[in-house]
Amino acid sequence: QVQLVESGGGLVQPGGSLRLSCAASGSIFSIYSMGWYRQAPGKQREWVATITNGGSTGYVDSVKGRFTISRDNAKNTVYLQMSSLKPEDTAVYYCNSRPSPTISWGQGTQVTVSS
Repeated sequence: QVQLVESGGGLVQPGGSLRLSCAASGSIFSIYSMGWYRQAPGKQREWVATITNGGSTGYVDSVKGRFTISRDNAKNTVYLQMSSLKPEDTAVYYCNSRPSPTISWGQGTQVTVSS
């Protein structure tokens, strides 16, 4: 069974950058399309970005041009490079499979954008 561990979050000023990582256990990681999701306080969890096992990517409109998703199948890891961060990006960030999150959720990593 695949398990997910997110890391790399923190407190950053508006306009700053962070790189999130999601390490997956299990050799079947490479067959999944993977995605990043986020949940802001008082809001439902939302999809942020997708990367297929072939490397194609997709993003929610609010992060296009600012976030970049990538993956390293040899390391069973998916990344989210976030730039030009805004206060509205504040949330707990999670990774999971796409198009539906079928893996047990990890603990997530908190991203706080504030001056």
